[in-house]
Amino acid sequence: MADGGAVRRGGTGGAAGFWRPGDQILWRYRENGGAGIHIARPVTVVRDDEELLAVWLAPGTQCVRPVLADGTPPHQEPLRTRYTKPRTVVPGRWFGTGVLKLARPGEPWSVWLFWEPGWRFKNWYVNLEEPLVRWDGGVDSEDHFLDLCVYPDRSWGWRDEDEFAQAQQDGLMDVSVAERVREAGRSAVEVIRAWGAPFADGWENWRPDPSWAVPLLPEDWDRTPAHLST
Repeated sequence: MADGGAVRRGGTGGAAGFWRPGDQILWRYRENGGAGIHIARPVTVVRDDEELLAVWLAPGTQCVRPVLADGTPPHQEPLRTRYTKPRTVVPGRWFGTGVLKLARPGEPWSVWLFWEPGWRFKNWYVNLEEPLVRWDGGVDSEDHFLDLCVYPDRSWGWRDEDEFAQAQQDGLMDVSVAERVREAGRSAVEVIRAWGAPFADGWENWRPDPSWAVPLLPEDWDRTPAHLST
């Protein structure tokens, strides 16, 4: 997969229409307890319609990620201080195999597909989050800490329950939001147990178009969408 390429902005994406396969957009997350963007990942659109947005995060993609002010990755910080110490953001790259991300309009989670080297399918990952908000350059959300892993044998399990509890203790999520997240998780579990979409849709057999370039991270990756800038 070749390096290079620039994000094609505008077009028919955003709230008024759909992006085309091969378009390059940003998949971003707002910081918890704040208004800034702390995760930005350039991705390539696989499918976009009234039922599903599917995007490809290619290996080697330059992204923006949060770190503690001293440069420590958050996952290396003890849980009790992980969300209270000052943070900043730094550029980095998505190493390892790529990730296919799937999100249905209005749904409070997205489903990510992971592979081992050689395209051996590893697992689905249900990322509980705010429903995606579309804008001309991509989509924004806010992560809700609690997640699920789903495996090829259809077994599943909760992930990051300790982080979910700590986030509430540290004031990043109030009681009403936490209950909404739990309800979203229960709804996702119902889909998993019924083996509904997207788990039954064969996405694990999907492969990226080899002609797609790895998107570049734009300098204004943290720009405010036009509809929010007035």
